Amino acid sequence: MTLNPWRLRLLADLATYGTVRAVAQRGNLSPSAVSQQLATLERETRTALLERTGRRVRLTAAGVLLAGRAREILAAMDAAEAELRRLADEPAGTVTVAAFQSAVQALAEPALARLAARHPDVSVVLLELEPHESMPALRRGDVDLIITTADFAGAELSPEIDLVPLATDPVVLVLPPEHPLTSAESVALEACAQQRWTFDVAGSYMSELSTRLCREAGFEPVVICRFNNYMLALQHVENGRSITMLPKLAVDPRYRVVTRPLNPPLTRRITAAVRRPAASRPEVTAVLSALRAGD
Repeated sequence: MTLNPWRLRLLADLATYGTVRAVAQRGNLSPSAVSQQLATLERETRTALLERTGRRVRLTAAGVLLAGRAREILAAMDAAEAELRRLADEPAGTVTVAAFQSAVQALAEPALARLAARHPDVSVVLLELEPHESMPALRRGDVDLIITTADFAGAELSPEIDLVPLATDPVVLVLPPEHPLTSAESVALEACAQQRWTFDVAGSYMSELSTRLCREAGFEPVVICRFNNYMLALQHVENGRSITMLPKLAVDPRYRVVTRPLNPPLTRRITAAVRRPAASRPEVTAVLSALRAGD
């Protein structure tokens, strides 16, 4: 049996992205081509790797096992390629980066522009993942580098992860332009006990943080909307229908809203995180350098 690395990558991508169509889009292939290659992999391994239910497929236990091994094999191949490229002293290769919503435009995109100018042979696949999603993805090996915040449960230091400080970002109260609380220089959350709130989706970093802060201020927030898109939250506040708490990076100046610092103030720490040893992959180090160049 000879395993084809390209087919292994398709299988690993299917485990990560969930559908043949998503794998096809990522690889610039047709769904039928992906299905044919996965069927070939099944024949080569003489093992049922996929279960077909209607028009969808899912991995069998053997498929999950092989997808995990595939990530290890592909990572070893990438490391070997990186070591060879290091001899030429120029980083090259693909790095998969995950960033939370407000960091995509504020941190990731400027860093990718700097990276393209300095290391044109390094390409980046950029995914939007919130902190509670990106750290598990990093530990599983689904992504190579994440931009996250070190202030949520699950970001605790562990031997296999390196955290690299990038920036700080205050959490602010976001109000409609004519709201009475805009007259204050800063706002204690106790003053917001009777307000209607827009929160992020349940279980997310900002939803958990906002709920905890309100409860610590002595009240249960009345949440009338939950959006996983900050633009929708800002539009809802702009229209005077609610207030919200957001990281300052997430407040798009195109919306007519007013921000006020919290009293006491709250600042989150933004970090990059990579699996150790990142130094063995020059292309990952190059992405880190591009991110830190924006400090």
